Amino acid sequence: MKVLVATDKPFAKVAVDGIRKEIEAAGYELVLLEKYGEKAKLLEAVKDANAIIIRSDIIDAEVLDAAKDLKIVVRAGAGYDNVDLEAATAHNVCVMNTPGQNSNAVAELAFGLMVMAVRNMYNGTSGTELMGKKLGIHAYGNVGRNVARIAKGFGMEIYAFDAFCPKEVIEKDGVKAVGSAEELYSICNVVSLHIPATAETKNSINHALVNRLPKGGLLVNTARKEVINEAELIQLMEERADLKYMTDIMPAAHETFAAKFAGRYFSTPKKMGAQTAEANINAGIAAAKQIVGFLKDGCEKFRVNK
Repeated sequence: MKVLVATDKPFAKVAVDGIRKEIEAAGYELVLLEKYGEKAKLLEAVKDANAIIIRSDIIDAEVLDAAKDLKIVVRAGAGYDNVDLEAATAHNVCVMNTPGQNSNAVAELAFGLMVMAVRNMYNGTSGTELMGKKLGIHAYGNVGRNVARIAKGFGMEIYAFDAFCPKEVIEKDGVKAVGSAEELYSICNVVSLHIPATAETKNSINHALVNRLPKGGLLVNTARKEVINEAELIQLMEERADLKYMTDIMPAAHETFAAKFAGRYFSTPKKMGAQTAEANINAGIAAAKQIVGFLKDGCEKFRVNK
């Protein structure tokens, strides 16, 4: 069995070493394709792969057509919108993610962005504190729960909305559950976004919703670019000089945001939420273990396609 690690944005060496150890201990061959740049190189590499580990790399119908022997793709991370799930199912390929492995790293970055915003981008002027502020967590999954944990240390008042997470689960963590996104945004000074990009959520963070934030509101996005209605957010920030937007996913309209909202907008140059040594290692090794479990025992615990 051949396991391909296809990462245009490579894992750290220590993570690759951990992946290799898991794969080779199971008697499989590990092949690396790093910083490949061109899709043609990926198409060539997948031809004889039985399993693939990826990060943000795109696995679409064309890749799956080329991978005649492929049985499983594991996305080392939580989000998997870079994999065509319908095409994978049509090709009888199992797709998994590694939920929870990057969660603390993303949550810590969210707070880094929050502190940067309330301290006026460290421009030397007097800012405000997070202590005592109301934090809204939009989606209470693995990252959202880590955000709540850290927020307690900051002394924040914590609220959350998740359409798929029972109120009891949220409130057992000492977090106040609210009944809608509209209620969350109306209550909270800071909202931290953790929703996936789906047909229902794309462009859902719009003028009407974000305009509910109180004066001085802050929106932090470490989730997905596609959930933001950029045109409407730009319009709203033009109308309300008190709002700030901090994101770990550079908007398509980054230049417009940066030009119009200096001091109120910041984007990382590339998605950095999972860019820690610890998260890198955790997600990579988890992906390797899931591949071994699937190939040896048929374990599909983290399968995300039908």
